[in-house]
Amino acid sequence: MSEATVSGGVLEGTGKVLLVDDEEHFRTAMKKQLEVRGYSVMDVGAGEDAIKIVRHKSPEVIVLDQKMPGMDGIQTLKEIKAIRPEVQIIMLTGHGTTEKARLTGKYDVFKYMAKPCPVEELIDYIEAARQERIYAMARHEIPDVKRTSLKAWLTGVHGLRPGIIIANVLLFLLIALTPPPKSMVSLVAEQKSEKAARILGYSDFGKMKDGDSIGSYYLDKSKIMEHRGGAEVSDDQAAMIAARKAKIMIGILVLSAVFWASGALPVGITAFLACVLMYMFNILTPNDIARAHFKDAVLFVMGVLGLAAAISKTGLDRRIGLLLLGTSKSLPLFLFIFCPLLAVSASFLSEHALVAFVVPVLMLGYMGVTRAAGVKKDRALAVMLILVCCFTANIGGPGSPAAGGRNAVMIGILADYGIQISFGEWVKYGLPFVPVCAIAIAAYFFFAFRNKLQVKKLDLITEIRKETQKIGKMTKQEYLTAVILVILVVMLITLGEEFGMGGPFLFALVILSCFGILQWKDINHIHWDVVALYASASALGYCVALTGGSLWIAERFISALPPFFQSGAGLAISSSLFSGTVTNFMSDGATVAAIGPITVPMAILSNTSPVMVGLATAFASSFAHMMIIGTPNNAIAYAMARDPETGEQLVTLGDFFKHGTIVLLISWAVLFFWTILGYWQWMGIDK
Repeated sequence: MSEATVSGGVLEGTGKVLLVDDEEHFRTAMKKQLEVRGYSVMDVGAGEDAIKIVRHKSPEVIVLDQKMPGMDGIQTLKEIKAIRPEVQIIMLTGHGTTEKARLTGKYDVFKYMAKPCPVEELIDYIEAARQERIYAMARHEIPDVKRTSLKAWLTGVHGLRPGIIIANVLLFLLIALTPPPKSMVSLVAEQKSEKAARILGYSDFGKMKDGDSIGSYYLDKSKIMEHRGGAEVSDDQAAMIAARKAKIMIGILVLSAVFWASGALPVGITAFLACVLMYMFNILTPNDIARAHFKDAVLFVMGVLGLAAAISKTGLDRRIGLLLLGTSKSLPLFLFIFCPLLAVSASFLSEHALVAFVVPVLMLGYMGVTRAAGVKKDRALAVMLILVCCFTANIGGPGSPAAGGRNAVMIGILADYGIQISFGEWVKYGLPFVPVCAIAIAAYFFFAFRNKLQVKKLDLITEIRKETQKIGKMTKQEYLTAVILVILVVMLITLGEEFGMGGPFLFALVILSCFGILQWKDINHIHWDVVALYASASALGYCVALTGGSLWIAERFISALPPFFQSGAGLAISSSLFSGTVTNFMSDGATVAAIGPITVPMAILSNTSPVMVGLATAFASSFAHMMIIGTPNNAIAYAMARDPETGEQLVTLGDFFKHGTIVLLISWAVLFFWTILGYWQWMGIDK
């Protein structure tokens, strides 16, 4: 909104209206009547002049005569919508036939009115059109920054916050252009044979040969010197180059994290910016930068969004909702029964797939209960439903090795040190954490939201059952989609190692298309900005680790800890603190790969149980609640959390950051006191 604000559902402020009519006396009379009622009114007599006004003055509502000499109303409408798709058109005509109303409807007209029209009725439609313009701006992701003062301009709106953009760019330049600290240069200059345990801070460094340094390994792997012409460099030069690249990558990571957390730029644009900076600062060769972005997890996110479109299109989401939300007849039942069940399920099934199936159902339930309560919108309810689902699915990760790649990475790290942990042992140490943490998270949302909800009776299952009854019996397409979903789940369980996560989902999309259930236009309408975001997060994690940046950050963190946190249960706690923080900015697998090889050998050197420290590190990598880049769960939920009718983004990046920060603290508290200092001690994990 520019000069208008919403108060109690009514728009306040000066509405900007443009009158377009070739009859001058009509324009003059209507302009006076609207100005008396507080509107800022512009008027022109031709379509060509209207287009110029729209380009430079940005009216909110246009009252447009359909029949004009030269460029008529329909032609003018098309040109205006191409320039400002959010502007709302009220079409007037002296020939108010139903057929003409139908024709104008093809061109996104807000309202068709016969001319002459009653002024009070026109004003009602103008106000409704101003409200619809706000929704249209949300659908088209158009920021509207207030320019009433310098402070208002700097504050901006979601998607464009000039003050944060300027400050963040200056911070990035400070990080990127100043010399790297000596500690970073000395770290990347160390050879593997000198401190083998320390040098393996990133799993890929395990491929280094004795005598290699991180700097020389990075230059060899990145091929940036060959890209420049193959100049020879000394060990000292290699260390300095790698340290500079590591520092730049930390700067890019900080820049991206701030933009994603604050919403200062659109999600997709920030993803492109991070990619551009990697090119500009020559972090890898252009081909390798492209490869770093194109990971299996990116295909997985794309596949999940496409599959969700198919499930919703066929109506199968309603059937799934009946199964998953069978007990959700009230707020306490939803939070304290459904959420722990979802978390435990996420310990053994793909939490990403569960979120992809559940979120559309929750949005369906949201629409049903708001309609039943006679409420247009209850954003607090949408935020609670989506975030509690997302966060409880996240904390299913510690429950078993099957919960995600991060756990497989930690099992591999422990195996490198001759420590074998079985599936049953992992479940014994991890599963008791999951329902307790889920209940704690549910309790937070219960007390934080119960008085904020406009919908007082949260009977999700009844509303979903009503929606299911509307579509009748299952169709052939639903049965086919259900069979393909079952095949997908089987593939994920049995062929996950061979095909990864993305392969089975892409296979499902192809099969759905072959049966005519899914068309390309359905896939084309998924939120590609979220796909771009996750591609960028994958590349950031890889490059920060490869340059030695993540190892340096980890060492700085651990060296700053007091003695209690450098051994025993204290080391497990400190490892989980670092892992839980980093996982909000990198993928969980990359976090464990970067931190695990540091914390596990530290445990061995300090006579602490490496299993305790390793599991604490892996468990906390599931706490990616604050940022949507931390896990596909968050990205998928964010992409789907839009009002189906208006297109408004109901759950924002700020919601993730605000509530995710609190849930992160809750997750740590449960891990520290219930798990590390609680039943782990009773089980004797530190022996």
